[in-house]
Amino acid sequence: MLKKVLTVFEYQRIRVGDRCGDYVFTEEVRKSLEGYFGSSGVPYFDLIHRGVRFSSFVGVIQIGSTLIEVLPKVDVRNQAQDNLYWRDLLVRMLGYVGSFDVRQSGSGHLKLKPNAILDLYFELFIQEVEYLLHAGLVKKYHQIHSNQKSLKGALHFSKHVTQNLVRKDRFFVHHTTYDQNHLLHQILHETILLIGTLTNHGQLQSRLQNILLNFPEVGKLKINSAIFSRVKLNRKTEGYKKALHIAELLHLRYHPDVSQGKNHVLALMFDMNVLWEEFIFKTLRRNLTNWKVTAQTGKTFWKRYGGKVSSMKPDIILKNENQCIVLDTKWKNLQDKNPSPEDLRQMFVYQEYFHAKQVVLVYPGNQGTISGFYMDPEGIPTSRSCSIIRIEPNRSMNQWQETIVQEVQQLIETANPASLKPIIPLR
Repeated sequence: MLKKVLTVFEYQRIRVGDRCGDYVFTEEVRKSLEGYFGSSGVPYFDLIHRGVRFSSFVGVIQIGSTLIEVLPKVDVRNQAQDNLYWRDLLVRMLGYVGSFDVRQSGSGHLKLKPNAILDLYFELFIQEVEYLLHAGLVKKYHQIHSNQKSLKGALHFSKHVTQNLVRKDRFFVHHTTYDQNHLLHQILHETILLIGTLTNHGQLQSRLQNILLNFPEVGKLKINSAIFSRVKLNRKTEGYKKALHIAELLHLRYHPDVSQGKNHVLALMFDMNVLWEEFIFKTLRRNLTNWKVTAQTGKTFWKRYGGKVSSMKPDIILKNENQCIVLDTKWKNLQDKNPSPEDLRQMFVYQEYFHAKQVVLVYPGNQGTISGFYMDPEGIPTSRSCSIIRIEPNRSMNQWQETIVQEVQQLIETANPASLKPIIPLR
């Protein structure tokens, strides 16, 4: 049962004794994080003196009965409003980019509490299993090797001799059977049991119990990454894909405490830089219908003699018949400062190598577009420019995406008015 929820923000430092939301960061939790970091080399945080410093990853880390919620943050608001605002924003971004890419049902009844991300994944898994039960669980052929009271199938002679030397009424046989006790259901069953130990949400617990009543008895299975590599789906089992994806996510990010048995760790963390890039990309791809929008398009730009090549991959490329525009997303608050020299040099190379009409840096922050130009070695302005778009986060996902599309369209229109058709409503 969850007892404590510690709320922190990306890049925040916390030390033993610091208050995080309603609870204090304790030495016990610090030691658990230190053990988790040492065994896994996780990128979610760094160890500091008597504490930790979180990185660009956001989400939740559950350690025993303590849940650490790491939220995104790129501006300073009222602390009491921060938690709800950024928690809401994070869940909506994850839903849009596809981290919650499952059948739509009633997940809206789960209020956005501190463990909302965990409970959302739990509910979506339960929802998928309920769907499978309603549709009818798939049966598969598999081999049975066991002691039976009757001779069924082929006698396994060596096993029969060693195990039934004095048991004349038993036969060790192997035969083929057709039932629901196979790998897919074993994985799902183990995941149901795991979720039951991780959530204290009353509705979810009730649905888990109902599933277990209708779920077939299956053999026990020790879950590891190799198990999921054995899964082969076909036309009949394609419906299991989403439930198995969530099961893999939960099991491979779950680290049981084998020493004391009480500080098991489950981490569902997401890199905000990747999430921001994916969010911008999917928003533009869906709404800039006159442009071809691609992400992470790599091109080779250097090769070692007799060796490997190096490639460059801009975050987002917009193309039409006449021009190319390169966008690079950065999840950080630029405020009133200039972009870093590294970012500007990177955009200069993109413009040169991809023959881009424009290069654009996209940041969260106070709304507005800034234009700047590159200069030659003598300090004379050139025709090359690098623009900056800052887009303020908005709890209304529709309005936020509408702003993103309009800012990009207006920037394109400023450079080449003939290239743009009227702004179309957000789809």
